Parts: sequence; C-alpha cells; structure tokens
Amino acid sequence: MPLLRTTLLKMEPAGTLQSLDELFALANAMEQEAATKYGELAEEMRRQDRSDLLTVFSDLAAAEREHVDSVQRWSQSRRGKRPDPALVRWEAPETFDRDATAEIKASNLMTPYRALAMAVRNEERAFAFWSYLAAYSKDPEIKTAAEAMAKEELGHVATLRKERRRAYHREHDQAWANEARLPAERIEARRLELCLATHLAALERRLEGAAAVRTRELRETTMRMADEVGDFGSFPETLEQRDAPTIAEALADAYLEGAERSGEAERVEALQHLAERAILRLAWLRSLGAE
Repeated sequence: MPLLRTTLLKMEPAGTLQSLDELFALANAMEQEAATKYGELAEEMRRQDRSDLLTVFSDLAAAEREHVDSVQRWSQSRRGKRPDPALVRWEAPETFDRDATAEIKASNLMTPYRALAMAVRNEERAFAFWSYLAAYSKDPEIKTAAEAMAKEELGHVATLRKERRRAYHREHDQAWANEARLPAERIEARRLELCLATHLAALERRLEGAAAVRTRELRETTMRMADEVGDFGSFPETLEQRDAPTIAEALADAYLEGAERSGEAERVEALQHLAERAILRLAWLRSLGAE
C-alpha cells in the first residue's frame, strides 16, 4: 500500500470515511469532477478545431457521466437515496492531473494517444485512492464498498489502456502510410537544436532584465545540447518552420522516448539529461507565451 501512495497519489487522503453515505458522496463528487474536466477539454478542443481530440474527450466525458449515474444508482439501491454533496467533509487527493490538462490545452503536438495516456493515469490514481481507503478502513461495510470502487476504477483503467493501444497503432500506422506516400527530408536533433537557438536569440533581443538573462542562458544551453546530441533523432525537415515552443516540445518528447527505448545505460543517461533540460526550456517558452 505505501507503494500506491508514493507512485500514484501525490498525497494521502485527508481523512477517513465514517459511513456509506459519505463514501457515495465522495465517489459522486470525484466522478462529477472528472466528467466536468473532460467536458471542458472537449470544449477547448472544439474551440481549437481539433476534431480528433474533441472525439477523445467527448467520449471520456460521456464515460465519466455514466460512472456518475452508476454511483447514484448504487447509492439509491444501498441507501435509498442519491448521494448528498453536503457529506463531502474533506477534499480527495488530486486524481485528475491538472498539469497534464494544462499541457493538452497548450500543446501543438498533442495526439489522441497522449491524451488517453493522461486519462489512464487519472484512473490509476483513482484506483490507488480507493485501494488506500479500503486498506485503512476499520468499518467492514465501508471497506467492502471502497474495494468495489477500486475494482471499478481498475476496470476503467483496463478499458482505457485498450483504447490507448488502438490509438497508438492508428497514429503509427498512419505515420508510416504518410511517409510512404510523401517521402520527406529528415533532419537530426542537432539541426533542430541550432534552429531553436536562433529562435531564442531573437527572443532574447525582444526581452529585458531577468527574462533576457534567462533566455540567454537557455540559448547557451541549447548550443551545448546541439554539440552533445550527436546523430540522434529523425524529424521532418518542415519542423524547422514551426515556432519555438513546437520545436522545443518535439525535442523534449524525442529525448524522453529515446531514453525509454534505449537499452544502453550510458545512452539512457545522456538522453535523460537532455530531456531534463529540454523540459525546463519548454516550460520557460510556454511561460512567456513565446512563438
């Protein structure tokens, strides 16, 4: 159980459940929040005209609304009434990843696969939450109900993992098909790093004070990263025409994926170090709203 706390939950639950009514109220609130958040993401994707992601988040919101209905039916059958929001005495640990949500809204490279990966993580956190409550509950009835909630969340995880695998294959199959039809020039990470350094130099000239100093530091770091990266990476040449945050995001993703796939310890360490700096760089560019 400590493993669940440290790897999935950002913090332990703030209290213990005193009754089934309280459990149903909390479960209802958590499912309602997830439905609302996915609905908001769907509307944001509609605004951005991202039809692929609109479908993903609309489906997720609909699924969470079904979960809300399920909890309410369960409460009605066990307690003879719907969950009472007033019985939620403490805030549950954050199971919906707000940082990932912000990234989805800001990212130009978000895909259905990555969106579903975020949803899987959210459901895993919910599973960990209910598992924790079940393990530490002293009331047999509450323990049994919390175990049932955990099992339900685990089912959601399994379903989303299947959807994530399908999305992965669709995206990669399409990428191969596009590449076969429209062979494009490929470039290495070094060339993209140098391109990004040029963007950072232009940005530095437009800034003043601490922001200019930080941007200059990032530009110098980027030049060093270009020397370190060697022959790593294969990117479409057209990526050079994109804005700084998009290039920075593509590089950060590539270093992370490269580290995950490499079987050489020295290579993994080098790519992880590149990824750490690339992520900090991306965060800075996004904080400036740079383009």
